[in-house]
Amino acid sequence: MSMKSLFLFLCLLVVSLNVRAEIFQIEDIRVDGLERVSSGTIFSSLTVSVGDTIDSENIRNLTRDLFRLGFFDDIKISRDDGVLIISVSERPAVAKLIIEGNTAIPEETLITSLSDAGLAEGQIFRQAILEGMSQELERQYVKQGRYGAGIDIDVEELPQNRVVVTIKIDEGDVAAISGINIVGNKDFDDDTLKILFELKKSNLLSFIAQDDKYNREKLTGDIERLESWYLNRGYLDFSIQSTQVTISPNRKSVFITININEGSIYTVSEILLAGNPTISEDEIRELIIQKKGETFSQVIMTRSAERISARLGNDGYAFAEVKGVTQMDEKAKTTQLTFYIDPGTRAYVRRIEFRGNTKTMDEVLRREMRQIEGATASSEKIAWSKNRLQRIGFFKSVESETRPVPGVSDQVDVFYTVEEQPSGTVGASLGFAQTYGLTLGANIAESNFLGTGNRLKLGLSQNGFQTNLSLNYSDPYFTDDGVSAGFMVFAQKKDYDEGNISSYTTESQGASTSFSYPISEVQNIGFGLGYENLELDSGGSFKTRLMEKFLDEEGEDYHIFTSNLSWGVSTLNGAGLDATRGQSHRISAELTLPAGDLNYYKFNYDGQFFHSLSRDLTLHLHSNFGYGDGYGNTENLPFFKNFYSGGNGSVRGFEQNTLGPRDVPLTAGYEHEAEPFGGNVVMEGTAEVLFPMPFLKDKRLVQMTVFMDAGNVFSDDCGNTSEDFCQEPDLADLRYSMGIGGTWKSSFGPISVSFAVPFNTGKEDEKETFQFNMGGGF
Repeated sequence: MSMKSLFLFLCLLVVSLNVRAEIFQIEDIRVDGLERVSSGTIFSSLTVSVGDTIDSENIRNLTRDLFRLGFFDDIKISRDDGVLIISVSERPAVAKLIIEGNTAIPEETLITSLSDAGLAEGQIFRQAILEGMSQELERQYVKQGRYGAGIDIDVEELPQNRVVVTIKIDEGDVAAISGINIVGNKDFDDDTLKILFELKKSNLLSFIAQDDKYNREKLTGDIERLESWYLNRGYLDFSIQSTQVTISPNRKSVFITININEGSIYTVSEILLAGNPTISEDEIRELIIQKKGETFSQVIMTRSAERISARLGNDGYAFAEVKGVTQMDEKAKTTQLTFYIDPGTRAYVRRIEFRGNTKTMDEVLRREMRQIEGATASSEKIAWSKNRLQRIGFFKSVESETRPVPGVSDQVDVFYTVEEQPSGTVGASLGFAQTYGLTLGANIAESNFLGTGNRLKLGLSQNGFQTNLSLNYSDPYFTDDGVSAGFMVFAQKKDYDEGNISSYTTESQGASTSFSYPISEVQNIGFGLGYENLELDSGGSFKTRLMEKFLDEEGEDYHIFTSNLSWGVSTLNGAGLDATRGQSHRISAELTLPAGDLNYYKFNYDGQFFHSLSRDLTLHLHSNFGYGDGYGNTENLPFFKNFYSGGNGSVRGFEQNTLGPRDVPLTAGYEHEAEPFGGNVVMEGTAEVLFPMPFLKDKRLVQMTVFMDAGNVFSDDCGNTSEDFCQEPDLADLRYSMGIGGTWKSSFGPISVSFAVPFNTGKEDEKETFQFNMGGGF
């Protein structure tokens, strides 16, 4: 090496050593350039402080840490003697965030997503976040089948280092499914398999059902249903070979192709039990639905496992695991089915908690519990307790959850989460009929009075026909063991002349008391006593034959003492039409006591049946039968105690209470103006399919129904009434109607409408195609 080169090397080495050795002690720290970012944010991120020594490596690390905050476009660090100077250039702040063109995704959802990612009005603008969100938005639209969606971002600079960010969205159209092809199916044709799919090829009804819009999640669900279809029919080696989703060049059409291998059908050769069951093998095998020699079914295997798990849960094994495993013999096309049973540890309920009952007292919920704290946890009792909460009608929904107690292996807590719904109503009805004119009605009812579970109702109805005032009160837990008690006070006036029925008026006042005693979890018996004073004014000469005969025999002023007896059973899983499964039956009898002026009896049967046809469809059957007659000195059922039929809650499509026998006026000139008179026999039935209103986010708000009603009122003794107006019991004389209706559970209360077309009508029947009722909640 020459002397010149050696000299140059030594100079460079000295310079390098001087640079590395430039270390100084920090006497003060100054930050320049801050506008919106606080100095505290800077100092909290510094890894050095006054008194520390710093070198070039510390400065590089310090710069890197500050850049990581994401608030600055540029950072410079320098020194002035012992002062460390940090000069920053802040990124602009978002003064305004504008989103345009979005309809499929609500603006609130987009704003929330951007804010969660760190982009919102008042925050620091970071281009990288916006670009990432742009890609995520495009992915969201692709999931909805909007392959042509585009996102355009415009950033406008404002004074004072601020920006306006405008996100322009071109959502495009949802690509419609133009074809669904299944390849490889031999035992089942395309039409049979495509019924399983929620996604459909575009058709005339697609604009309503929107089932031709491609959605990745829906396709995944369709493929799972396809697999289940084959596995439930014994095709154990069924498999999906591939799935292709092809988009047309214009991005408006989607073609789906699913390649499958059906495989062969397998039968069950043997059923084995393994693990540590705590109940006898014979009892377990009775719970297994799948039998040896049958075609294998995955759904039956799963249900069998669930039945075994539920049975173990009833003995306190709340977290029992039961799993069915198959072992195929491909040559023999059979499978060995083994149920592995792990009961786990028997658990006891430490605590039962209720959540969401903002109005209803804990005591009201707790008295419905059949699972008791401190007792063995029973899956059946926990589920039945949930069912009882659903049936009291105070809650929109009831959910139950069993959680293990942390740190303990044999204890659980049970949580019931309820969603309160209005239990009080201000009911109203409004209608118009040729017979009665304008009808107004109102009632104030509170089925959960002050959160105690007691029921209070004050009712008032008024029209040209009748005025009715009543007060009802009941306590479903009058005693701790579930005996209920209640009373009713009422006053009623009916002017039948205003209703163009007959020229008489009744005024009645009375009171009654009732008790109900539970004889099992689903059955009860009831009994009660009542008194009614009824005065009948037959003023005027417009009388009917049946009325005149009765008045001649019984007079016009009556003291009536009644006794009531009833039996009921209910396995419904909800209150009213909110039920989706189960049945209820009630038989009641009313018998007047000999101490009164009138002697008669009435029997009534009311039955309901609910069955889930699918997730959204529920079959509802309802029947009502009644019979009444006189006894002792009273020859017939008093005409003002007759049964009536027609209208809402009865046979829709006919005016309220207008079906059945008619009485003939005695007054000359009115022979052909017979009016409804009711009868002592009633037969009614309804078959309907209940379903939620499509496309609503909360499907519980509106319940639709397609229905068929049947019914009529008859008289088994019309006296000397014309045969033209006397309907003796005959199934051929039942009136029918078919139609569609709906009930909206509005914030004001339930609003119901129905459109019904009556048929098998008589010449005297009064039809009413459209019917409307409304009520209000508070």
